[in-house]
Amino acid sequence: MNAVPASRTLMGHILLADGLASGATGALMCFGASPLSELLGLDATLLRVAGGGLLPYAALLAFFALRPLVSRSLVWTIIAINVLWTVDSFALLASGWVQPTVWGQAFVVFQALAVAVFAGLQLMALKQARLVPA
Repeated sequence: MNAVPASRTLMGHILLADGLASGATGALMCFGASPLSELLGLDATLLRVAGGGLLPYAALLAFFALRPLVSRSLVWTIIAINVLWTVDSFALLASGWVQPTVWGQAFVVFQALAVAVFAGLQLMALKQARLVPA
């Protein structure tokens, strides 16, 4: 089967939770960039751009979560995006391009770990859906 059930399933709930978390984080970063910049020690433009990128991603996740079926390749793409976000978050901290405060480091690490958890949950739900007969 090339598609997995989404709406009202474990996969749908995970995609929706990821979408809601991504949307909330994106809105916070995009619209609260200036005050966050001071607290986190991260450039306001970086926060706005990253947050602005999360908003359409969050909308797509919510849209797919409510669909009756979602393709396996789409779920794999979402997992890959989440893994890439996680790796890039840690790479940003290790790069020396930013000098975040302790709060900024905690913010980047916490959201990276949350995204990694979503990727793991999506992978788990994808494997579980494979076991369910069509």
